[in-house]
Amino acid sequence: MEAENKMPLSNLVAGKHYEDWNIGDEYITASRTITETDIVLFAGLSGDHNPMHTNEEFAKKGFFGTRVAHGFLVLAVSSGLINQMRLFEGTTEAFLGLKDLKFSKGVLPGDSIKSIGKVIEKKETSQGKGIIAFEVRVVNQRGEEVSSRIGVFMIKRKTGK
Repeated sequence: MEAENKMPLSNLVAGKHYEDWNIGDEYITASRTITETDIVLFAGLSGDHNPMHTNEEFAKKGFFGTRVAHGFLVLAVSSGLINQMRLFEGTTEAFLGLKDLKFSKGVLPGDSIKSIGKVIEKKETSQGKGIIAFEVRVVNQRGEEVSSRIGVFMIKRKTGK
């Protein structure tokens, strides 16, 4: 292949445009096991050294009976699993926010989680921008919901608006 026929990597878009999403579309990510190392690293990164996350002897006397992953660690891993699907790569213009974030069950070291995302709303702004709301449920290896949220994104249009 000649060099002039190669497309620069910056021009490649893997993500879906606004027009490609449909209400009811559902996507399930791969799963990932949350490790003790994840919890320790997240505590260091975030500065959240609450003993329920970092002190086994303290945590044994608590609600979960052992250390538990930070809720925002679960959120971050869930987001990463979704991004690994490349559905938003190159087409997200802005992350507009979270609604109804809930942590319904603890994630313990050794639990595996995956995300199930569903398009629940799709609308255009008065400026013609595409806005999509996704309901995301995070479930563990037993299929139990551990977290849920609605994420709202501005997604590029094919028309370039």
